[in-house]
Amino acid sequence: MIETIYIEQAILQHPRVLDIVARFPQARKITCGRYGEVFNPKAQNFRLQKQQPALILAEKYKNFALPAPLGYGIGATRNYYFSHMLNCLYDCRYCFLQGMYQSANYLLFVNYEDFQQDIRQLCAGSPNENLHFFSGYDCDSLALEPVTRFAEQFLPFFATLPNAWLELRTKSTQVRSLLNREPLPRCIVAFSLSPDEIAAKVEDKAPSVQRRLDALCKLQQQGWQIGLRFDPLLYQSGYQQQYRQLFEQVFSRIDLNLLHSVSLGVFRLPENFFKKVQKLYPEEKLFAGPLVSQQGMVSYKQELEQEMMHYCSKQILTYIPSDKFFPCTL
Repeated sequence: MIETIYIEQAILQHPRVLDIVARFPQARKITCGRYGEVFNPKAQNFRLQKQQPALILAEKYKNFALPAPLGYGIGATRNYYFSHMLNCLYDCRYCFLQGMYQSANYLLFVNYEDFQQDIRQLCAGSPNENLHFFSGYDCDSLALEPVTRFAEQFLPFFATLPNAWLELRTKSTQVRSLLNREPLPRCIVAFSLSPDEIAAKVEDKAPSVQRRLDALCKLQQQGWQIGLRFDPLLYQSGYQQQYRQLFEQVFSRIDLNLLHSVSLGVFRLPENFFKKVQKLYPEEKLFAGPLVSQQGMVSYKQELEQEMMHYCSKQILTYIPSDKFFPCTL
């Protein structure tokens, strides 16, 4: 899977680097000074790189845990996100990462302990308040778990923090590291889900909805709390039937007692990201839909957005209580 690995000079002997490199004995190893030499140059073709991404192993020096964007949350007042990795194994057409970054290579920060120290300090600074930490904002939390061992390393750490909640956002079926340990009471494994007809068109390389549900149910059977993320809502003719069938498919299988939360949000991208992504996929039907630009964001026309949110919200609330529902209305 990985044919080329770039490694920062300063971390060549880092134990986590040695462990990862050992997993790919046939890969080319290229040393660099700082990851930006490989990841940041503008003269890169995201689409070509996506066909065979390299892995970049690097060290992060600052900004380990950051305040989450406005509207990104599931009920808490103190929300943070942290990104041990940039870019994703999957190739979803609507993903903002392809508009944000010049490179499609996977960038993994191996100094997990520095992330953990920053998170620990944030929790210690507000000992009487629950803090929510979101992983999976700039990557899929679990898709590369066999390589990164991210969850394996961070779940025991979060278990030591009495006021920290962790959300692992994923489309992945790589849940073995979770099934091999006791469930963490303050962890939500949040699965992103779309109707089969839509996922087949725009979620390239991602597991099918059925396989995601299988992984989700295995976790619930062991006692893990689950989140459902119907985000982004994507318009196409007949979307009502497609999303109604998706909700029936999902809620007929899950254990509502172990359902932590459900969120819902429509497709939207910053205008500069959208223009970049549209150039990458000039023939993509998704971007030829009823989209408009308003206040620097590209999304559906307000009437259509409200119609989709209203319809899907009404459907979801036939299955769950309103206190588990978090629609994004920004």
